[in-house]
Amino acid sequence: MELVDDRDDGREEREATAELEGRFEAFFRSHYDRIARAVCRVVGDPARAEDLAVEAFWKLWRNPQAYGEKAGGWVYRTALRLGLNELRQSARRSRYESQSSGGERAPTPEESHAAAEQRERVREVLAALDARHAELLLLRSNGLTYEEIAAVAEINPSSVGTMISRAQQAFRKEWVKRYGEQ
Repeated sequence: MELVDDRDDGREEREATAELEGRFEAFFRSHYDRIARAVCRVVGDPARAEDLAVEAFWKLWRNPQAYGEKAGGWVYRTALRLGLNELRQSARRSRYESQSSGGERAPTPEESHAAAEQRERVREVLAALDARHAELLLLRSNGLTYEEIAAVAEINPSSVGTMISRAQQAFRKEWVKRYGEQ
């Protein structure tokens, strides 16, 4: 009669888990900085952008169907959408606070700078756009090629130029509506 060593039952599972964790950590290290910078451009707050980037990676960890060759695009798109959601929540919160206080809040010193005002206006216009248009503009502004945009946005590569052009037109129309010709 041969005795079986029960101590080895979980070893293969532990090894598989360790390998998965190692691959995930390498993936995280190779993509985190780029994703955090992209989200920072959306929300304007580096600390909050880092939190949202980590949240996108957490969602990737919990969603095994996203693994594979498209995981980079999936986590990038998820992070940008989290940033856009944050931007919309912030705009909504500001609108409600200004309505409840009976007036507009006093500008902070940072808001007095022209560059900061310009970035804020861009964020407001992006928040007002259709999510698909905002996503395409953000992807393009982050230097992605048409092929990369097609992979991230899950659209036909031959349609990317047309869709970006439409997104730019929608941005311009919303900008003129809000701030006039400049």
